[in-house]
Formats: sequence, structure tokens, C-alpha cells
Amino acid sequence: MKPKSSRAEAGPSQRQLRVGEEIRHALAEIFLRTEFHDPVLARAHLTISEVRMSPDLKHAAVFITRLGEQDITPLLPALRKVAPFLRAQVAPRLGLRVTPELKFLADAALEEATRINRLLHRPEVARDLTPAPKPET
Repeated sequence: MKPKSSRAEAGPSQRQLRVGEEIRHALAEIFLRTEFHDPVLARAHLTISEVRMSPDLKHAAVFITRLGEQDITPLLPALRKVAPFLRAQVAPRLGLRVTPELKFLADAALEEATRINRLLHRPEVARDLTPAPKPET
């Protein structure tokens, strides 16, 4: 008999994905139109790559990158500081009974992709990836 899979193994629900996308779009618009008083955030160009929702929709992990610069970690304390303001700005756009708490995290996907790309282009790896010549018959 096949064991039942838990919801966690099945991945996020359609509602989690939809709410995460709504939050991502709302935050992107807020970052585009809002002048932050914090000088670090005021001159930063941020991109929200993904928002992952908890199953109860009370917590949102916001993965963020910085355009033009690799390191986002200096901005994380400033983002945590303005998270309540951003949450209040997002609330009316969502129409949920409870607005999720926003937790900002550095998105390392681009850095990881760059690292893998560099590895794949190393001579010893590229040699193994090129197709072997077909023998003449």
C-alpha cells in the first residue's frame, strides 16, 4: 500500500502561490513608487525574485536581490526595519483577513547560477561536455 504524501511534500498550494505573487507585485510597486527615509534603501535598486508563503498564509519569505551589486546583506537590517510599514502598505491590496508578516532574505539563486556557469566553462569541464567525434565508417 502506498503511503499518503503530506502537504509539505506536495509543494505549495495554488493559494500560497497566488498570494505570494500578489505580495511580490505589490512590493515591487511599493519599492518603485516609495521614497524611503533610510539613505541605504533610498538609493538601492531592489528586485523581488520570489515570495514564499507559509501554509497558513501568516508568514511571507521575501527573496530579494540588488541590481548592479552582488551583496544584499547590508540592506537586510534596513528592510527588516521598514517591514511593518511595507506590511501596512501591502494589506489593502491583498484583501486577506490577516496580512502576512514579511521576512526579507537574500536571494542567492543568481550568485549560484553564476558560480555553476563559471564551473561549466572551466577547460577541464568543457572538455568533458563537448560531444565526442563520431567515428568514420
